[in-house]
This record gives sequence, structure tokens and C-alpha cells, in this order.
Amino acid sequence: MPRPHTETGRVELRLRPEDKATLTRAASLRRLDLTGYILGAVLPKAAAEVAEAERLTLSERDSMRVLALLENPPAAPDRLVRVAKAGLTLR
Repeated sequence: MPRPHTETGRVELRLRPEDKATLTRAASLRRLDLTGYILGAVLPKAAAEVAEAERLTLSERDSMRVLALLENPPAAPDRLVRVAKAGLTLR
């Protein structure tokens, strides 16, 4: 299924002729153009890798520390309280 033309970035890919033929054949079997086929296969994997890299993993000890701080937050420093009441910004 052809995609509507929109302003997009361009990526070039160098392939051996036999690899391009395989990708083109697979795309045609799915009734996609080559770009749609490649993006459909690659974008979900890329999104998963980005999500994994951006995920913060805590040890059990660190998780318990965060929970404890959420349940019993420390008191704000006096300077911060004064600035907040005055509507100023810290420098």
C-alpha cells in the first residue's frame, strides 16, 4: 500500500543485490513498499531498545529507600521554604 508523500528525512541503505531482492519480495508478499516493510520490521525493535535504555532499574535496597522517602519525605531546608514563601527563585 503506497504511503502519501510527506516531507521526511532520508536514509540510504547499501545492500547486496540478493538481499535487496529478498526484502523486495517479502515486501510485495505483504503488499507493502520496501520502505514500509523495513520500517514495520525495524521501528518496533528500535522503540523497544530506546525504552529499555531509558528505563531505570533499582536494586531492592534502592527501591525500599525511594519508597521510604516517598512515605516520609525529609523536611525542606529553611532557605527553600523562605524562597518559596517569597515567590523568588534560588540562585
